[in-house]
Amino acid sequence: MGLGGSIFLLVIGAILAFAVNADISGLDINIIGWILMAAGLVGLIVTLWYWNSRRRTVVTRQTNQPVDGVPARPAQYSEYRETRRDDVPPPPPPGY
Repeated sequence: MGLGGSIFLLVIGAILAFAVNADISGLDINIIGWILMAAGLVGLIVTLWYWNSRRRTVVTRQTNQPVDGVPARPAQYSEYRETRRDDVPPPPPPGY
């Protein structure tokens, strides 16, 4: 759905739920507004979860060191996963 679509559904739902006082037989505008707001909130959560899962990076290191007496091969690779979290902002540059 995306971020824009989710916010759009939240806004339209809030307008229908809180600002419209219309009576249509067999249809409750307030309930439709609450349903649209719930759909927008679910879409927003799913979008943010998807974006957060893409922030993980894979780092690969190459070494040419011998391992336990075995002659060095052309290249050995080791891989690990790193999750970056920018909770603490970096310090300001000197002279700032």
